[in-house]
Amino acid sequence: MPGIELKNVTKTFGAATVIDNVSLSIRPHEFMVFLGPSGCGKSTLLRMIAGLESVDAGEIWIGDRRVDQLAPGERRVAMVFQHYALYPHMSVRENMSFGLRNVRLPDAEIEKRVDAAAKMLEITHLLDRKPGQISGGQRQRVAIGRAIVKEPHLFLFDEPLSNLDAALRVRTRLEIAQLHQRVDAAMIFVTHDQIEAMTLAHRIVVMNNRKIEQIGTPMEIYSRPATTFVASFVGTPAMNFSPVELSDGPNGFVSARLPDGAIVATRIDKASLPASTSFKLGIRAESLDIRPVGQGETVGVAQFVERLGDRTLVYVKLANGATIVAEDAGNSRVAINDQVGVKFDGSGAHLFDDQDRGHHAVLDGSAT
Repeated sequence: MPGIELKNVTKTFGAATVIDNVSLSIRPHEFMVFLGPSGCGKSTLLRMIAGLESVDAGEIWIGDRRVDQLAPGERRVAMVFQHYALYPHMSVRENMSFGLRNVRLPDAEIEKRVDAAAKMLEITHLLDRKPGQISGGQRQRVAIGRAIVKEPHLFLFDEPLSNLDAALRVRTRLEIAQLHQRVDAAMIFVTHDQIEAMTLAHRIVVMNNRKIEQIGTPMEIYSRPATTFVASFVGTPAMNFSPVELSDGPNGFVSARLPDGAIVATRIDKASLPASTSFKLGIRAESLDIRPVGQGETVGVAQFVERLGDRTLVYVKLANGATIVAEDAGNSRVAINDQVGVKFDGSGAHLFDDQDRGHHAVLDGSAT
């Protein structure tokens, strides 16, 4: 199966630029997720790849073919929409075969493909029903089946789980991951849901404000965010941030002094840092432990306690007025208005310079 490449792709609607000079490569058989908030351009980019939106500048290649000037039907792509887009007066079988009949495939080939896709998706018993006679999850399977029968080089999913309830989202997410193992094609999946992105993707493209913020594996995105936007958008709760002053620490690392005087000993190599005028510390709740007063680097008052079963998140107001989120055991006894200590695990600290570039702890003998 061919790979996909976008070269300096730009899209405007009137005076508004909605995709700004985006370039990326998608490997054959890769599962790539476009992740970002509403309005960041991810669905527009997907529609440009599909041929449903024109490209104002740049190029789109699938394998050795430039396709940005080709009609959607000539690109060997199949798209699954958020709202299913099924014909209500047609049976499931007719919906799945509709595109194949339009290109005049032989009836025997159409039947073969539809039956194979229905078996794969476990919807054979639904083939003679109308969309109104089946559930939302089953309708989404039909929409996926309609894409499978086209035997595309590339599957495009535009927020396909948004209309499903929580339990069905989890099940359908698993089914899409299993489908990817069975078909010989790349997949691009658009979502604003970080859990979907983290669980499905080989690599994630984090988008914001019309541009790509970072491309990486789920753990690269989570543990080594390139910008404060990535650090805050990926991960629940969002990363804690604070301005800091840096000083020399042990073994060539830097220490960071918070506004309230707390000092965090990081594992970030001083030599890797630029000559920046200011730095911001970023640290996740999992690297901040609730301790008795006097046993942490700082102290504060619990404003809110969020009990999640396996862990407890404590929102702590510090003396300078800032609020940070720290983690405690699932059976935590902390209550609102309790005074608590907070212990920092500096190995989980990140620094962001005045150009909003992330710098992270030494990993396998190197730092970035």
